Amino acid sequence: MSTARKVMSAVMKAIRVSEFGGEEVLKLQTDVPIPKPQINQVLIKVFTAGVNPVDTYIRSGAYARLPELPYTPGNDCAGIIHAVGDNVKQFTKGQRIYCMRGEGTYGEYTVSDEEFVHPLHDNLSFSQGAALGVAYFTAYRALLIRAAAKPGESVLVHGASGGVGLAACQIGHARGMKVIGTAGSAEGMCIVSRNGASKTFNHKEDGYAEKISEYTDGEGVDVIIEMLANVNLATDLTLLKTNGKVVVVGNRGSIEINPRLTMAKESSIMGCMLWQMSKLESQEIAAQLEVGAEQGWVKPVIGKDFSLDQAQDAHHLVINNKTTTGKIIISMP
Repeated sequence: MSTARKVMSAVMKAIRVSEFGGEEVLKLQTDVPIPKPQINQVLIKVFTAGVNPVDTYIRSGAYARLPELPYTPGNDCAGIIHAVGDNVKQFTKGQRIYCMRGEGTYGEYTVSDEEFVHPLHDNLSFSQGAALGVAYFTAYRALLIRAAAKPGESVLVHGASGGVGLAACQIGHARGMKVIGTAGSAEGMCIVSRNGASKTFNHKEDGYAEKISEYTDGEGVDVIIEMLANVNLATDLTLLKTNGKVVVVGNRGSIEINPRLTMAKESSIMGCMLWQMSKLESQEIAAQLEVGAEQGWVKPVIGKDFSLDQAQDAHHLVINNKTTTGKIIISMP
């Protein structure tokens, strides 16, 4: 009999969404059935879950692909393997792991396909593990796979003080790039500087783009990792070098731009959606993050740690806070 079949039928605490809407639709329930791992799946006892802007888009119903109601929000988490389904070969019960695509991580347990689960290095806490899945995989894929940024190139992380932004700063610095970061507060700028940026700017100050241009001697930057394209994309195009690239990681609406800005410099605008990642890309990123954790340059910064019954507050903060400083997480009871 497999370990999965030995898991007793039981219930757990979890956040459930029964209708799409505002933060108030996030409801804590104490009688949610613990899921059972199917073939190639593991059951994870969740210690910490990551909170991401995409969670709020899905919850509100403003997302291209929506889950069936009711559902438990959340994709990334950290915890231990509680049980394994048939055909699982990489993991055993009790192993420390992080997960980048769980089937609802705002709860005490979640299931995930084995390919989306990775061992959590001993150098990282469970809180830090919850910041790895979405943030670091997105940052790595945007910077090194989509933009193909190289050592010696200049990278502007536009909105660098959040989870993805800080990950991009750490990765870029470790790969020998000249990293410039922006943030919306003095505290945010300090955190960005401590995590790999050689220079920081306050994107709330008038004229900050001109200051970035001056800092680069008018040449601009090779790559921009953009967290809020609906606000910044037009400005980004003026800050690129010839053949420069903007990678759109985050966006919350529409913007009008002049396409002529792309012509003289032959610059590129490209999107980055984590769920378009291939299995080979995922394996590459996980291996590199393991090296980074061992060497010490992968060091997730936790901005705010909420309890499970504060999920509404976590959603409000992740989408409304203009001075984000690190990853927002939820810790289980």
